[in-house]
Amino acid sequence: MREYLPGDWSEVLKEALESPTFRKLERFVAEERRRYTVYPAEADLFSAFRLTPYARVRVLLLGQDPYHGPGQAHGLAFSVQPGVTPPPSLANIFKELWNDLGLKPPAGGSLVPWAEQGVLLLNAVLTVRQAEPNSHAGQGWEEFTDAVIRAVGARPEPVVFLLWGNYARKKRKLIDAQRHEIIESAHPSPLSAMGGFFGSRPFSRINDALMLRGQAPIEWGRPE
Repeated sequence: MREYLPGDWSEVLKEALESPTFRKLERFVAEERRRYTVYPAEADLFSAFRLTPYARVRVLLLGQDPYHGPGQAHGLAFSVQPGVTPPPSLANIFKELWNDLGLKPPAGGSLVPWAEQGVLLLNAVLTVRQAEPNSHAGQGWEEFTDAVIRAVGARPEPVVFLLWGNYARKKRKLIDAQRHEIIESAHPSPLSAMGGFFGSRPFSRINDALMLRGQAPIEWGRPE
């Protein structure tokens, strides 16, 4: 499993990768793949890290666990593979993108263009059994991705952390708010979007924070 993690990330996460927890996690995921359908495919497991090198992280968007339906998950939080109908949370993200900046989403629903600009689309749990959400929670992924959050927070350049929903907001304690920008709101899920996600304007707020630090804004979508 670890062989799919790019070298730059392997170096900064070396301690986490060599821990007994991660070794146990590898055995668990291998057994799950042997017995069940597990998403994303093994080759896509660390897509977020491959598309967003450690030295280029400017924004960290934290999700919970991958989509659990066929053809959806491909290793990027909230993103679906090209041509797949956006699930409800992603559809709401795109609605807020339109309301915030008047932009249409990246073509096809895939968030690869965000990742390529330095947006680390990180799920707290990186695998899931088909049709069983949160089925791989509590197996060790959380310790690994906590280490990712800490590693990003240790970068010399400030980063914008985007925390949607109560689960993600609990990770605030891992982030130095004196050095980094933290943007929080309700989750984009249909169950909570009306409770503070819609109208939160995360995309313009992220770009404002980046430009305040002399960085280029993220190109979040396409003009009408």
